[in-house]
Amino acid sequence: MRALVTGGSGFIGSHLVDRLRTRGLIVRIFDMVFPTFRDDIESYHGSILDLEDVRMALNKVDVVFHLAAVADVKDVYEDPYYSEAINVRGTLNILEAMRRSGVKRLIYGSTTWVYSDTDGSVMDETTPLQAPSHLYTATKITSEYYCQTYAKLYGLEATILRYGIPYGPRARAGAVIPIFVAKALRGEPLTIAGDGSQYRKFVYVEDLAEGNVLALKPIAKNKIYNLDGEEKITIRQIAETIQKILGNVNIQYVPARPGDYFGKEVSSRKALEELGWAPKVSFEEGVRRYIEWYKEEVESKAAQWASVDVIFKE
Repeated sequence: MRALVTGGSGFIGSHLVDRLRTRGLIVRIFDMVFPTFRDDIESYHGSILDLEDVRMALNKVDVVFHLAAVADVKDVYEDPYYSEAINVRGTLNILEAMRRSGVKRLIYGSTTWVYSDTDGSVMDETTPLQAPSHLYTATKITSEYYCQTYAKLYGLEATILRYGIPYGPRARAGAVIPIFVAKALRGEPLTIAGDGSQYRKFVYVEDLAEGNVLALKPIAKNKIYNLDGEEKITIRQIAETIQKILGNVNIQYVPARPGDYFGKEVSSRKALEELGWAPKVSFEEGVRRYIEWYKEEVESKAAQWASVDVIFKE
């Protein structure tokens, strides 16, 4: 079986590529960015905004994992036009290229942010979605609807996965855990707004990749699953976990920000019951693995620059 992973050079996509290869699938990456995490994967360099690029990448493909997106809500806010193009029209291009190429199976990477404006405190896949207040949420809900519509009209077999907040090796530098880790290793204090009781449910990226693979099961066709973490982790716990692992880390508290989001409970029971998926890596262990990876990256880059310096001294 050959799988196409859009955004396969990115954070979640790269781990999905690793997991698919481990499971014996042939993997092709479609991305604007060339993969750097391994060199044994077929890679198509192109844009999901180009329908013909996508159609060529679908040649002899059996399943598409569509993860390519503008995923940072700050980036979406600052460049709404481009973000809409990638997140919405890009998804439409994937669906249309699949329709024209006869590829039926799709796994779409959505987000638990779709529950941001819903009523109540506990969310599952049956919770009615409300009109979104953030453009990022709007683009993901729209793409979900496009996937469902193509499934109904053209016979595509779409599975929608709503990811919790991912963390782990290869994470983008602007996320909260990478920011805190980088500051701690530079000897800077970790700043927390308010009392730090705002919580999120983080999911380790390798657990998330496994959830994507399990979505290939026949039972998952044309269904939606939440893939969220099990532990409620407060901002204060993030800082204290990093402090516990690294030792001498200073934590400082500043006044709370108005309207700070305190989090909602998202149930992943359906994924457990139907796919056999549940997070396996604890938050502390996941942070420890990220810190180890981050240190290795810093040391590797320093060694590369040191070797360049030696060359110029010769």
